Amino acid sequence: MDSPQARPRGGNDGEDSGIGDSRGHSHGLSHAHGHGHGPVPPVSRHLRKVIAAILLPFGAAVVVGLVLLWPGGAPGHARSGVGFDQQTRDGKVARLVDVSCASVNAAPSTTDPAGGSGGATTGSATSAPCQKATIEVTSGPDRGSTYTEIVQPDQTRRYTEGEGVVLAYAPNAPPGMRYSVTDVDRGVPLALLAGIFALAVVLVGRLRGLTALIALGISFAILTLFILPAILHGDNPLLVAVVGGSAIMLIALYLCHGLNARTSVAVLGTLCSLFLIGLLGSVFISWARLTGNTSDETGLIHNLYPGIQIKGVLLAGVIIGSLGVLDDVTVTQTAAVWELKDADPGANWRKLYGAGMRIGRDHIASVVNTLVMAYAGAALPLLLLFSIARSGVLRVADSELVAEEIVRTLVGSIGLVASVPLTTLLAALVVSADRRPRDGGSVAGGPGAAPGARPANGHRRAKGTRQPTGGG
Repeated sequence: MDSPQARPRGGNDGEDSGIGDSRGHSHGLSHAHGHGHGPVPPVSRHLRKVIAAILLPFGAAVVVGLVLLWPGGAPGHARSGVGFDQQTRDGKVARLVDVSCASVNAAPSTTDPAGGSGGATTGSATSAPCQKATIEVTSGPDRGSTYTEIVQPDQTRRYTEGEGVVLAYAPNAPPGMRYSVTDVDRGVPLALLAGIFALAVVLVGRLRGLTALIALGISFAILTLFILPAILHGDNPLLVAVVGGSAIMLIALYLCHGLNARTSVAVLGTLCSLFLIGLLGSVFISWARLTGNTSDETGLIHNLYPGIQIKGVLLAGVIIGSLGVLDDVTVTQTAAVWELKDADPGANWRKLYGAGMRIGRDHIASVVNTLVMAYAGAALPLLLLFSIARSGVLRVADSELVAEEIVRTLVGSIGLVASVPLTTLLAALVVSADRRPRDGGSVAGGPGAAPGARPANGHRRAKGTRQPTGGG
């Protein structure tokens, strides 16, 4: 008598027949959670058409935007020789010897710079010898040439023999003054750290971790080949960030999580939250009169490319900075609702939404704190300067340097918070519309409910069979 119930359910719209069979006994719901560990169940053809009707035009618009705004490389400019805009060459410390500071006319400072920067005290700075570093140029037309540089004992950066360095190159300077050490070569430790990161991701995530690394590489390519050069060409930074961020979102989510309805719901939730972040950022950046020109780097960019909208760059940074965390929130919430439906196939969208929000509230607390701490960590040197100046909290918050970070943090956090109920609601509606039970009365009504119920309206017919069963 169980087989008539299984046959109509098993052949309808790709529904998993195991869910229907499990409802034939009193413990069926306790076993249904096992379906969440396999592939995502296919959705009905009608629902696929609805999702495609929403996402295909959006995907086409992103492709058109990429084609129309594609910059074809960063625009050229005359080198200013200032900061990051100076020419550089590779070099290394060929020789390092201790010498008397007086013999090389280098008098160390008698005061402790910045309260003891580098760990040197006033006494040790005056008594320690200077270092005479012979720097060899290892790239460019002057490869093999050397010059000397004096390192005073109170300098924070110290050299070791054989260490790679980055040299600033000034071609118009006199021959003996064309090169100077501007930084050290960190290629080896950074490459090793990146290798450890990639290995850890692949070992733990396996195939999913590998696809995540591929998506990360594609995201970095879009950022460096499209977003940054397009902004330098003078295109609207907000439009560039929306198009580029949307491309990153589509590629990363579908590549990592598969082309299915569950990922599509996460895409819709992320997209709506990104638009909310863009709207709030635009309003409050203008209202707070933030210019975005708060550092030497932004000032240099504005001088080199006067056509760039610096305020728009600030807004674009808010959108791109929130994208990664948004992906995490929306994917997690969508997966949670799908798992809840697998565990309780009879749950309607209201029950799924309530259970999903209980999970989402814990997620909100951790994610918002993570975002705030990330911004605070990036701005920590700035906060230390204000602490040294003993400025009041309100005065510090009102300064443009800090207000910029406050707006960036709060706008991103509001978008994250809004993404939880929005994505949870979308997922609950989609999964309930596609996978609601068709034999709701089979547990209480016995075998008589299913034979008289057609798959299209089995839930309604099942309700009608409960009265005679209960009366018996």
